[in-house]
Amino acid sequence: MGMGIDKGDAPGTIQFTAQVINVGEIQTAGNNGGGGGQVKSYVNFEDTGNTVFSTIRDITNQSSRKLYFAHNQVLIFGRSVAEEGVSKYLDFFLRDPETRLNVYILVAQDSAEDVLNVKSNIENIPAQNIKYMIEEESAFASQTIAVQLYDFKNSLLVKTKAAVAPIVEISQGSDGEISKISGTAVFKGDKLVGSLNKAEGRGLLWVLGKAKSGIIEARTPQGNLVCMETVRAEGKFSPEIIDGKVKITITIREEGNIGEQEGSEDLSDLSEIAYLEQQKQEVIKSEVMAAIQKAQELDADIFGFGESVHQKYPKEWTSMESQWDELFQEIKVEIHVDAKLRLLGRINTTVVSE
Repeated sequence: MGMGIDKGDAPGTIQFTAQVINVGEIQTAGNNGGGGGQVKSYVNFEDTGNTVFSTIRDITNQSSRKLYFAHNQVLIFGRSVAEEGVSKYLDFFLRDPETRLNVYILVAQDSAEDVLNVKSNIENIPAQNIKYMIEEESAFASQTIAVQLYDFKNSLLVKTKAAVAPIVEISQGSDGEISKISGTAVFKGDKLVGSLNKAEGRGLLWVLGKAKSGIIEARTPQGNLVCMETVRAEGKFSPEIIDGKVKITITIREEGNIGEQEGSEDLSDLSEIAYLEQQKQEVIKSEVMAAIQKAQELDADIFGFGESVHQKYPKEWTSMESQWDELFQEIKVEIHVDAKLRLLGRINTTVVSE
């Protein structure tokens, strides 16, 4: 259900963690009306070796069953492995016919092994919990990007495009340790070079047209907070070369509804609506600019601006490709945002008194 790759203790080795469903325990719990006691519904097998394939095969020395990869959900790289470079560890997962190309790729804030050992209060299998978190975050918060193996591989193959992946970390919850999605890992080549916070992560999604939903907070003229939910969004960008310099025009359209109001303003008033729409536009622009500035700081084209120039200006690109790192720092960006509010919810007037 889940796999993790960390650096081994000996130089040049890896530690591989495979999370497998404890089928016997699940069947026993089902036969007992759901009471499975304290026995875990999964088993983590760990081994060290020089290559992924040989280490996986060595796990047969611990398990009575050969690992079967078609059910795998997530592949997690430990931070130290990601900083060193992940390409050499991907070959097996791309080459073997049993592995899936739609498995989710993540980077652990520290150790992949530790992440796969954190129990969930809802799901029985930690790897499945992480998979569901990625999907739910992508659908309802849009603050980090869900990346599958096939897309991650394609980003690594484009010299001028930087790959990204969600970051999963261990945090302290009310009932002990929990795993959570905390940001977006940024790669230069195949090496981890930095990360985006949640606002920067959503800025990336606005540009790529992958922002599906989320909450935008803004203040009314009276200074009270209003929460607005994004229900539809589109984003695209196009390059131009002007006097030898690259200009990127980003166009974003967003529609949303009022989700919560802190004050007593009449939000059905058209002037209030227009003001909040303008505030939404400013928030979206600021998140996009934050993402662009962080990408330039990391010298990593996470948007694929270079590849869009390549496609539109193939002749010019022949001389620009080798200089793209420098050109990316000097890109001029123009952002157009059209944000609308459509619905106020079930009530037109708030219960908050002045």
